[in-house]
Amino acid sequence: MNDGARHPVKALETTMEIVETLTELRSAPLREIAAVLEMNKSTVHNHLSTLREHEYVVKEGESYRLSLRFLTVGGILRNEIDLYEAAKPKVDDLADETGELVTLATHERGLGVVLYRAKGGNSVELNTHIGTQLPLHNSALGKAILGHLPDERIEAIIDHRGLPPGTPNTITDEGRMHEELERIAEQGWAYDDEERWRGLRCVAAPIRTEDGAVEGAVSLSTPKSRLANDDARAEYVDAVKNTANLVELSITYS
Repeated sequence: MNDGARHPVKALETTMEIVETLTELRSAPLREIAAVLEMNKSTVHNHLSTLREHEYVVKEGESYRLSLRFLTVGGILRNEIDLYEAAKPKVDDLADETGELVTLATHERGLGVVLYRAKGGNSVELNTHIGTQLPLHNSALGKAILGHLPDERIEAIIDHRGLPPGTPNTITDEGRMHEELERIAEQGWAYDDEERWRGLRCVAAPIRTEDGAVEGAVSLSTPKSRLANDDARAEYVDAVKNTANLVELSITYS
């Protein structure tokens, strides 16, 4: 445990809990925020007032929401990530070519983090957005990353995060998950059959650095009816692997 964890700043912890709660609720009145956090309203109100003064929270009527200032901060951070800069045009191209939803993600603290999404002409709608954090075990996008991490890192993530179910198809048995990840590492791509979202199938490929470390992954998501046979899956697998390879080349030689 580091020194910061041993000596947390309580006021800052409270502020961060309020921000995270507003992220989930989107917009809510003071009484609801306080109830969710199990804090008294005066404490929550003081923190919300400070966040408003610094323009990180907006009050609309009786409800509070996060301001677009978070978008500015997040956009600056995202644009500093080489993976995003290298991958964006390739992700756009893949979405245009296939008509599907294509997602780019990196990983941090044992979670996937969505960096970018591109919608093709026939793409599905998902409740993910830039900055969404996703478990690594229950989507093709996450498994493509997880399957290419060092064994000790995989073990640490599973020990810490577990394998909670997203749908009845989620792999929740640790032995089966290790078999799945070994297969992904061997073949260089991942697949999920309604493991995170019902009615959706996805394929994904890892994006790796020159020394083999996995930086992220790119995935293609489609209704299961459009990925109903081996030929269709092979076509989409080739497409995401090609896109991942182009991104890797761009990162290496930029």
